[in-house]
Amino acid sequence: QVQLVESGGGSVQPGGSLTLSCTTSGFTLGPKFIGWFRQAPGKEREGISSISYVNGKTYYRDSVKGRFTISRDSAEGTVHLQMNSLKPEDTAIYYCAAGVLPRGTSVYSEQSYDYWGQGTQVTVSS
Repeated sequence: QVQLVESGGGSVQPGGSLTLSCTTSGFTLGPKFIGWFRQAPGKEREGISSISYVNGKTYYRDSVKGRFTISRDSAEGTVHLQMNSLKPEDTAIYYCAAGVLPRGTSVYSEQSYDYWGQGTQVTVSS
């Protein structure tokens, strides 16, 4: 049974940092991509970052580029999202997702991922 579990969420002041982790288990062949999504109150869920398990290539939305860093520990089956210089608009529930991303699909699209974690809350407020 495939499972993804997020951890590391919490409350932080603007300008602060948090590191989210996504621990995966149950994969037979392993995912090709792990993505991070977030859903702010009243908004649709959006993909913000992704990493290829095959070659380590990373992807970032403009809204988080330069502030967030995604990394993987393949041996541990864990993906981390280091978030620096956090802003109030980063407040959201953060989800990790795993998938194979069929040809022609976007790393930022929910439809590209087959497995999802339960989410972890990140609140940025003074």
